[in-house]
Amino acid sequence: MPKRSLSPLHRATTHWSTSRRILVGAVVITALLAVAGFAAWFTGRGEQHADGRAPSAPAPSAPAETAPKPSAGTGSVPTPPKLADPLAYARASAVMLWSYDSRTTTRDQQLAGMNAWMTSETKYTDWTSISGQVPDPVLWSRMADNAQHATAAVGEAHFPSAFKQALAENPSALTEAYIYAVTVTGKQTIAWKDGGGGAEDRSVTLAVQCRPGSDCALVSIAPSVAP
Repeated sequence: MPKRSLSPLHRATTHWSTSRRILVGAVVITALLAVAGFAAWFTGRGEQHADGRAPSAPAPSAPAETAPKPSAGTGSVPTPPKLADPLAYARASAVMLWSYDSRTTTRDQQLAGMNAWMTSETKYTDWTSISGQVPDPVLWSRMADNAQHATAAVGEAHFPSAFKQALAENPSALTEAYIYAVTVTGKQTIAWKDGGGGAEDRSVTLAVQCRPGSDCALVSIAPSVAP
């Protein structure tokens, strides 16, 4: 059974069209448009500038190796954790994105569960970049027929160097939307009936919103940036 055709959920960073990259990147860059190096990626998009003091950088936390307990109505998709650290939330988000179970979860449940992780601020949320990781109904049905499921473990998460440089050059740029770019690496293990399966290394850059005094939320899958 070809792994490629049965594993669309983990192709988050390899099959983007140019227009998708521009769309998703525009959301991530909302907090950083005052920085020329980032703004150059998205010419033609509306600019927003931030005011105020930048918050102190959050301290790294221990890797989130496993996802939280699933909630009713979302199948195997876990409920979003209550975290204030963008690194920790990005780790948990990557586990969620790289994990699925077509044996117990319908496509609609998968989408509903993933949507619960998103920011409620429609000005910034990019649901298209997240929902686009779920295969179409026909392919999901084929995955279910083959009992395909996947688990994930994360290794580490960090702020990309381009993100840190942008903030160093313009510290106030973060305080408009409090959106952080976080690159997460890990491994996804896939299995299906009759003993089929395999494992692959994964890496994704996520945009995570963590406003002071609020739990973090997922904004989008971001374009690749310098590590």
